[in-house]
Amino acid sequence: MSDPHHHHIHSPSEIAVELRPFASRIVVGLIAACAIAVAISAVVLWPSHRQHEVPVQFQSAAPGGRIDFVTGEVVAQSRAACLNKQAGMVLAEAAAVAPTADGPCIDSTVRITSGKDKDAYTLLEVATNRAQSGTAPGQVRQELSRSQLDKPQPGQPDLQIGDKVRLIASPGADGSSTSYTFYDFSRGRSTIVWAVLFVLAVVLVAAWRGLRSVIGLVLAFVVLLYFALPAILDGESPVAVALTASAAILLVVIYLAHGVSLRTSAALLGTLTSLAAAAVLSYLAVATMKLTGLSGEQTTNLQVYQNGISTDGILLAGFIIGALGVLNDVTITQASAVFELASGGRSRRESFTAAMRVGRDHIASTVYTLVFAYAGSALPLLLLFSVAGQSFSDLATTDTVAVELARAFVGGIAIAASVPLTTGIAVLLVHRHERPDNLRAPLDPTKIGVAGRHARRAE
Repeated sequence: MSDPHHHHIHSPSEIAVELRPFASRIVVGLIAACAIAVAISAVVLWPSHRQHEVPVQFQSAAPGGRIDFVTGEVVAQSRAACLNKQAGMVLAEAAAVAPTADGPCIDSTVRITSGKDKDAYTLLEVATNRAQSGTAPGQVRQELSRSQLDKPQPGQPDLQIGDKVRLIASPGADGSSTSYTFYDFSRGRSTIVWAVLFVLAVVLVAAWRGLRSVIGLVLAFVVLLYFALPAILDGESPVAVALTASAAILLVVIYLAHGVSLRTSAALLGTLTSLAAAAVLSYLAVATMKLTGLSGEQTTNLQVYQNGISTDGILLAGFIIGALGVLNDVTITQASAVFELASGGRSRRESFTAAMRVGRDHIASTVYTLVFAYAGSALPLLLLFSVAGQSFSDLATTDTVAVELARAFVGGIAIAASVPLTTGIAVLLVHRHERPDNLRAPLDPTKIGVAGRHARRAE
């Protein structure tokens, strides 16, 4: 006779009930293992935060090879002849400029607002297109309109009265006086205003969750600025540093923004796995496409500045960090879709199928986002190549464009892989509330949001 207390035949519903706690323990264990590995890696890679010497080619004539910056404000401006001897000098009062109608240069008087010469004045001279070489005195280039002729030459700042600027303070020829030149516009106040507007918009719409997302974003930049960048400058592997920093950001930011739950854990594990896949794909793309990144001025300067840093490693690290945000977006959406769909009484198979329909829509829209984002950043370069009359094949195979294409390709493949991966993990973690088929509640689109609407349309 069989023992009624010992049997080995389980119904599908019993297996489903037993699967969730087992799967949740595995997922939590894997995330804990990742957290331990990230902590160990962070200790090994932790930067010394030592002072790095400035290479000779980047040193100024200032003491210690340090460039001094001061702030200023444009208080007066006029058209004048070029080569004003007061340009760059420290002046006790506003510069004396002889206005000249249609003058080839724009002379801007700047009041210095910081540094040892605070409240003194200096003169910035900017050449317009009227001062271009190749034209006889008194003649102008006929192909330019009057408004174009009055514009500053390419690469020169278009200063206006009231503009806040940053100046470079350099020792004069005699070593005692100081000479000032334009460096950049001062954007501190406007940047703060836009940052406050950004935070207010996010918090007003997303409430407490939006505030937590902003806090997570701040923490992410702290990790990048105080760990990732100094560690790379110390000579550590850029790829190892990028993976460690990215995983650390994910472990903190996802739980902070979305709360601690199995739903969030499913998204986190899916993101971490997809990020590792993105690292492998990035390596293969860089190797097979022979990408160097040296077409960018910043990368070339960095190689001169710190020739011990691998440009290939920096390229790979950029690919990995760049994939963070979009992968997180996709995995959170998929995990939420699965849990909301399952709460409506669907089986795991039905939840997986419906969530994958949501995921396909998300993949399609995100791929467009990736490609157009990179195309937008490379728009000046695309216009430059168009003016040069190069063919599309020549354009697409240049290092600069190929790098952006590789980013889009790697990101798209990683996104495509993250959708079924995260959906599968989430399906293993859901707990379906069993109901008779005739009492199974339909999905409420107002409850499950975007994911529910996608699923209802797909069905």
